[in-house]
This record gives sequence, C-alpha cells and structure tokens, in this order.
Amino acid sequence: MASVGIKDVAARAGVSVATVSRVLNAHASVSPAARARVLDAVEALGYRPNTLARSLRTDQTRTLGLVISDVLNPYFTELARSVEEEARALGYSIIFGNADERPEIQDHHIRTLLDRRIDGLLVSPTDGGSPLVLDAARAGTPMVFVDRWIAGVDVPVVRADGSAAVRDLVAHLHGLGHRRLAIIAGPATTTTGSERVAAFRDALAEYGLDLPDAYVGQGDFQAASGRRATERFLDLPTPPDVVFAADNLMALGALDALRARGLRVPDDIALAAFDDIPWFVHTDPPVTAIAQPTGELGRAAVRALTDRIEGRTPRSVTLPARLVVRRSCGEAAAPGPRTARKPEGAPRDHRP
Repeated sequence: MASVGIKDVAARAGVSVATVSRVLNAHASVSPAARARVLDAVEALGYRPNTLARSLRTDQTRTLGLVISDVLNPYFTELARSVEEEARALGYSIIFGNADERPEIQDHHIRTLLDRRIDGLLVSPTDGGSPLVLDAARAGTPMVFVDRWIAGVDVPVVRADGSAAVRDLVAHLHGLGHRRLAIIAGPATTTTGSERVAAFRDALAEYGLDLPDAYVGQGDFQAASGRRATERFLDLPTPPDVVFAADNLMALGALDALRARGLRVPDDIALAAFDDIPWFVHTDPPVTAIAQPTGELGRAAVRALTDRIEGRTPRSVTLPARLVVRRSCGEAAAPGPRTARKPEGAPRDHRP
C-alpha cells in the first residue's frame, strides 16, 4: 500500500496543503469547518507525519532551542509560553533550557541543543560575553536574541524599549511630590541591567534630580537581592522616597524588606517595578509597574528565527513598554518632598 502524504489529506479534505499544516500544528487561524474536514481526512486515510524522514530529507529537525534566563521569573515564563505557541503554529517544536541566571548553565544548555541538531536558537543571554554564544553566532548558527542581547554580535534582537515608560514613571513620581528616588539595578553585565539604570538616570536629570551612588542598589534579578538592597536604602541617614526595582522579583524582595521594617506602602515609602506581572494586581497595595509586551516579543522572536532558517531576511524588532499606574506610589500629589518613616532605633536624617 502506498504511503499517504499531506497532499493526499489536502485533496480529500478539499483544502490547501498549507491549511492541513496549520491544522496539524494547532494553528488558531483555521475555520472550524476546515479543521473538521482535515481531521476527518487524516483519520480516514490513516495519515501520520513522518518527522524523521522529513528531517533526513531536508536536513532540518523542525526543532528550535530556547534558553531563558530564569524560568521562575513570571516574565520569562510568559515569554516561553508565547514562543512555544508561535513555534507550534509554524510547525516547529521547542526544547527549553533554563539558565537560572548562571552563564555556565546557559552554555551547558546551548551546547546540548547544538549537539541535538536544532534548526535555530533563541537566547536571552545571562551576560555579555559567553564565548560559546559568540562562536555559535560567528559559525552561522541561526540565532535570535530575545529580551537581552550581546552588543556587537551580528544577531537579530527582539526586545522592548522601556526608556519612554521609565520617563513616564519618573514624571508620575515627580508629580506625586517624590524627589529622592532610588533604583535596584540588575547586573551591569546584562543589557537590561545597564540600560534601565541609564534610562532612570536620564529621566531624573530631566527634572533636575540626581541619582546618588547610595541610591543605586546592586541586584541580580532575584528577590533576595531586592530585599538586601532595600534594607541598605532604609539604613541610610536620608532614605529614599521611592524604591524602583528594575525587575519584578527584586520588587517582591523590596516589598518584603519594607514590611519587615513595619513601613507602609505608599504612606511611608513608594514602590515601583519594571516587568509587570499578575501578582502585582493582588498585592496590597497593587504595584505600579512597567509592562513589556511579552507575548508579542515571544511571537516576534520566533518569526525572526524561522525567517532566518527558511532563507528569508530576519529583522530586529523593538517594541515599546508602557507604564501601568496603580496605588503603590500614592494617589494624589503631595505638597512637597516626603521622608520615609524609619523604624524604631533608625538613625536620624543629617539634614540642616
């Protein structure tokens, strides 16, 4: 008996081969009637895709690798979900690797994925200088950087630009009367870590405000570092009015530190975050945050990578982030600068 192919299914269902492919890959853009005809034809003909034969014939495995920085970070979890959905719609499977914000684990996953003959690689780099990533890019491995990137490497980048949203945040804070603004920064070895501090500093300068070194806390995109940085801010002779965490997990750590000191948000000190997450709606108070178009970023990254794999010209994509105002910074303009209430035994301000 002759083997049944995708063209046979298309002919029996009265649809195009492309429609059959979309149905088999669970793409949402197929009408229910066409989907039903395709599935009936698949069942009647006993069609089974031969993935191994196809990969040998085309030298493609229809598999993409995705290495994300931290699977426990809700931002990257949502990013991975959108990547998987778009890849499946285009007929590709995804193999995930979680770097856990550690370059050596990142490189382990990349090495393993390349050994498995993936067709292309999506990477959110944990730092700016992995030799393995650089070598893979120079060797012509189809690759796209998503969210973070390595400067000077000729690889398409799909990212969000948060600079305008940071300016909006600072304008919002300034309008509420806040003048002493601090930031918990991510690692300077990551592009997102360095650029968010630069955007914050530039936005403050527009209002004639400085960002003293004491108001820059060094974090690592993990909650514990946000807690430590906030505790240090609170121990300063003049604590900040606002803590802006450059990532959602560091914001949660900051919130823990404020509550441990008995401080009320926003009555005693304001809190804001980069990377909006569903949890922020349910905290008390809900947290003002900068939201990235996470799902759109994941889908755009897959399209850029498959363009490269399939011989089309890929392009970098930059999408705007946006400010989501909630109650964690205050609701009405204050008459002037405020001083965060310090717990019992804290040192007094040394101001004249």
